[in-house]
Amino acid sequence: MKHAPKNPDNAFFPLPCACANIRRAARAVTRLYDQELSGTGLEATQFSIVMALVKAGEISQGHLGAFLVLDSTTLSRSLRPLLREGWIRSRPGDDRREKLIDLTPEGRRRFSALLPKWEKAQERLRQAMTDAGWDRMQRTLADVTEAAALARKTR
Repeated sequence: MKHAPKNPDNAFFPLPCACANIRRAARAVTRLYDQELSGTGLEATQFSIVMALVKAGEISQGHLGAFLVLDSTTLSRSLRPLLREGWIRSRPGDDRREKLIDLTPEGRRRFSALLPKWEKAQERLRQAMTDAGWDRMQRTLADVTEAAALARKTR
């Protein structure tokens, strides 16, 4: 294994582990988005859930978890404050075991109000990358997500 470069300008050299590289990138990006969302009462992880609900509309908690690649415990923990603060509502589905999740009108209003902060974080990240790098990142992350989900199924 090669040693880490001594050059401080190359502080983010690739690690030999895909998981470590992806988690490091996710933490760095999350910090950027949390910085913009600071003081709003919502973190980037919760904003992602709200954004998914804006796109999906009413959805079962199981499908939401699958879409976001979150286990049910983590998703439930993340939904609790959104329920408590009136961002989302939950109702039983046709099957009693199923919970349907949707944004409240207040949640949609609050989402719209926070969208400029998310857009600012998005633009800051985009400006720090080339257009080709941005497009490549979007495609690569979708490919990695799909490949990891497929690899889990083939175990």
